[in-house]
Amino acid sequence: MARYRGSVCRMCRREGQKLFLKGDRCYSEKCSVDRRAYPPGQHGQGRQRFSDYGVQLREKQKVKRMYGLLEKPFAKTVAKATRMKGRAGDNLLTLLERRLDNVVYRLGFATSRAEARQLVKHGHFLVDGRKTTIPSFLVKPGTRVVVREKSREIARIMGAVESLEERALPQWLEIDKAAFEGTVKANPVREDITLPMEEQLIVELYSRY
Repeated sequence: MARYRGSVCRMCRREGQKLFLKGDRCYSEKCSVDRRAYPPGQHGQGRQRFSDYGVQLREKQKVKRMYGLLEKPFAKTVAKATRMKGRAGDNLLTLLERRLDNVVYRLGFATSRAEARQLVKHGHFLVDGRKTTIPSFLVKPGTRVVVREKSREIARIMGAVESLEERALPQWLEIDKAAFEGTVKANPVREDITLPMEEQLIVELYSRY
């Protein structure tokens, strides 16, 4: 399976904003975007011009990198969003937010989505009482996500929970830190996603194909 092995901070600099790929480092003064707010590479500080297609492509790359998806699963998610009722852009963000790895990250059991994805794959979480190792599993209102009893002493999970105050918990989620348990109260809506994203540009890009 394809895997990016380079510096994830370069991704944030390439897109010109924090994608929160490095966990707690993104909230510290060591953040690369804060220190060097220009794209990486020899010509990074030059003036950049994008065509309409280039703007759409950059938006797609930004969202893909933010949620840690490769092209094929991301394209499938966009196709599913366009078949659903309502605005395709809003549907796309809702599907991405409902992924189990994203929910684990949003609940504060991991400091980044990449870390959350690894923890899910290793079977550290129960979804409605059943061990689930599929990061793309879609949660729904009423779903309970619980850290398994034997996994609650893992340093990464404990550290993430302790630093939860640094990150805002979305309104559609609820957490019981003492019980290492989170609950999905409702499906996420566009207003719950505060990061600057122009999802309609992504839909327009895929409509070209």
